Amino acid sequence: MKKIKIIIADSNFLSRKGLALLINECSDFQLLEELKSTSEVIAMDDILDPDLIIIDYTSANFNIDSIALIKKKFPKSQLLAITLVQSNRIVARAFHLGVVSHLLKECDQDEIMEAIHKTAKGEKFVCGRIVEAILNGTKPTTISDYNCDGINVSEREMEVIKLIAEGLSNKEVADKLFLSTHTVTTHRKNIMAKLGLNNTAGLVLFAVRENLVSPEHLAFTSPN
Repeated sequence: MKKIKIIIADSNFLSRKGLALLINECSDFQLLEELKSTSEVIAMDDILDPDLIIIDYTSANFNIDSIALIKKKFPKSQLLAITLVQSNRIVARAFHLGVVSHLLKECDQDEIMEAIHKTAKGEKFVCGRIVEAILNGTKPTTISDYNCDGINVSEREMEVIKLIAEGLSNKEVADKLFLSTHTVTTHRKNIMAKLGLNNTAGLVLFAVRENLVSPEHLAFTSPN
């Protein structure tokens, strides 16, 4: 089985070493480098070709714009952000710039390991606290305010979310994606359950916060 090649991009010594320990304990992973700044990542040899880059874009020698620079350097690499709690605006921008998945540093080992596996395959994995912050439009006052259960949203589910948010009916989504209406209905129910939502308005808000649709495409329909 091919190992997942990983780079850690984090200026914080303890965070970096903690992640390195987790990665080195798993036979599925291969740690390529531990890097402490954006410039170190950019200076890396292209031949290393990492599958996954784990980044704390809030640490001292990185910033939100580091995401775009790193994505330009390694366009085929998936990005997993692990940070302290951020505002919904910052998280939304991180996704827009190229982050695939987002966790908090308080997430446990199992959640981090699952996020690495999912993100390396291009699947979105988001900490439950991150999702709640995005949906509520607020930054929690304490880390205990939100549930940290992981939320794994597949690429197909993200396509369904985007089309629903654009105002398409289940049948229209099915026609667009060459699926049956029953399959789309099932996807919709699964998405709602994963995100803890009970109406279309919440789903549309999630899509906007994730930059799947722009505000001018808002399609708040009757809750269903």
